[in-house]
Amino acid sequence: MRYAWSVAQIRAAEQASPKLATGELMQRAADAVAKAATTYLRGGDRDHLPGTQPAAGSPTGTLILVGPGNNGADGLWAGQRLATAGERVRACAVLGTSDEAAGSAFTEAGGEFLDVDAALQWIAGAPGLIIDAMFGIGARPGLQGDPARLAEAANAGAQVVLAVDLPSGLDADTGELTGTSIRANSTVTFGGYRQCHLLGPAGPHCGAVEVAGIGIDLPPAAATLAAWTQADLANSWPVPGPSDNKYSRGVLGIDTGSQRYPGAAVLSCIGATWSGAGMIRYVGRADGAEIVRALPNVTLGEGRVQAWLLGSGWGDRTDAEERVGQILDQQLPTVIDADALSALGQRRVHRGVLLTPHAGELARLLDSDRRSVEQDPIAAGRAVADRTGATVLLKGANQYVFTPDADQVHLAIPGPAWTGQAGSGDVLAGVCGTLLAAGLDPAAAAAAAASLQAITAAAHPGPYPPQDLARFFPETLTRRGIIDR
Repeated sequence: MRYAWSVAQIRAAEQASPKLATGELMQRAADAVAKAATTYLRGGDRDHLPGTQPAAGSPTGTLILVGPGNNGADGLWAGQRLATAGERVRACAVLGTSDEAAGSAFTEAGGEFLDVDAALQWIAGAPGLIIDAMFGIGARPGLQGDPARLAEAANAGAQVVLAVDLPSGLDADTGELTGTSIRANSTVTFGGYRQCHLLGPAGPHCGAVEVAGIGIDLPPAAATLAAWTQADLANSWPVPGPSDNKYSRGVLGIDTGSQRYPGAAVLSCIGATWSGAGMIRYVGRADGAEIVRALPNVTLGEGRVQAWLLGSGWGDRTDAEERVGQILDQQLPTVIDADALSALGQRRVHRGVLLTPHAGELARLLDSDRRSVEQDPIAAGRAVADRTGATVLLKGANQYVFTPDADQVHLAIPGPAWTGQAGSGDVLAGVCGTLLAAGLDPAAAAAAAASLQAITAAAHPGPYPPQDLARFFPETLTRRGIIDR
């Protein structure tokens, strides 16, 4: 897992550190920034700063964009170290600097200050390195005035950009982009990830993020976000043993599809098939059954199951509430998707239930609107999980997993926007059902299923229909070492 903490948590950890009063935290941060910069300037391991090969020639120096607060002071102290080491370093104190000691140390080491116009002229010139130290976690999102001019020039320039803590202009606690911001090749942050490092669309603006230890205490259990990695996916994926059979691997009952949406029936079965369900029993309406007959591995009709999937493509099914109640009364692990979500009403469900809404469906569960959910998805997802007692997978560009009565939110591995098409959610629901039937808890099933789909889409970019993308799931699982061949 990669863990992220809120601004309030970071501030509290800094205040609790005995190193804060002595200035040691700032000096350690400066050491980390200078080390990362030196890696690039000396032509070391350029994987540290992906995409950093200059267009022509070698790096021609460093420009530090300095803000008025501690972020700017971090940058100046890093510049002092670079200048002491013989690098040519310039700085632009775009709004002045309040740290006279850092400024004096920088110039005494041989650093040179430029005004904004001179800095813009430097950026328009030869390749080099820009260290963005304008604003950190305490700033408002979006840049204006001279900071915005410098950011726009840096984003368009030939230089490599290394951000201090986070790219200037981003909101540390959200993944939203508000106005102008720096787009960095790499970011050095301190103590732990900030939420914006892991959330889209801001995350890609951070580039590769390196976490430098500077002596603050950020326990993982207290983190607000826990982002899945491929190692987490590999550790969680159920792999059958020599003595397993179709029943021990998990039998999934599927009730999806309708006359209006017959494709949902086959897509959910395809998701379950290509993610490794031991057995699939399709018990949906006749309209869905007719198209599901094309899948010879799917059994039609009732029988013993270990988990259920309900709702994908139900439309305005008249017995939806009754059917949801019948299945929930069995107390089996259950995925409730799409139209079945509306049939929940005010019901509180058992801990084996996984809800898989998108933002609009989550808004309906809250009697709210989609915009409100998108403005604060974490609060909205937590509210539904706490009210229903279910685990919630909120689908979208960021795929959040909420568990009832838990503050920490899990993030699935992100994927490309190619998966944003009709039918992708039906396939995803089928994968979730496979994993519930195999014995995973709802939170692990949700994060693993969403991560598998995202990784597969990233490996096979383009307009694949969801049923074709699902056929690459086994390849993803084997080639990425998630399961043995």
